Amino acid sequence: MVDLAQLPLEGHCTCGVVRYRLDAMPLVVHACHCRWCQRETGSAFALNAMVETDRVAVLQGAPEAVPVPSASGKGQRIMRCPQCRVALWSHYPGGGEAIAFVRVGTLDTPDALPPDVHIYTASKLPWLVLPANARAFAEFYDLRVEWSAEALQRYRDAKARFTPSA
Repeated sequence: MVDLAQLPLEGHCTCGVVRYRLDAMPLVVHACHCRWCQRETGSAFALNAMVETDRVAVLQGAPEAVPVPSASGKGQRIMRCPQCRVALWSHYPGGGEAIAFVRVGTLDTPDALPPDVHIYTASKLPWLVLPANARAFAEFYDLRVEWSAEALQRYRDAKARFTPSA
């Protein structure tokens, strides 16, 4: 997990049209090994830092929301640079607009956010060897068991802030 002294963390797309800043440490950093993430990234896994959307400040440019299908059938919205099309973060139905899944590789210092947990390792590529001490799950996991009380509360608070009033 990121050291608070490293905050804020900044990132950008390949062409530099969109720049953003993370003003909070992530709730969790996922290395997702599902086949969908492998296809979308063209790599062995996606590395996403889950953070409250209102803690992601766009400093320059305006990312474009692109709807994309997902394995759940519920889809996701990928926020991409309108010029170079690099994926900067996503919104999935579970977290909705409240939670951004920031692509760690777009940070200026991606080494600041190593994965906390590896998910969907049942489809992990066989040549990728996880560290012996890695927290890894064949599918997903129970947030109530794996997350800290603080992260769970931040998640609930974020969801409450983004819930439309009746």
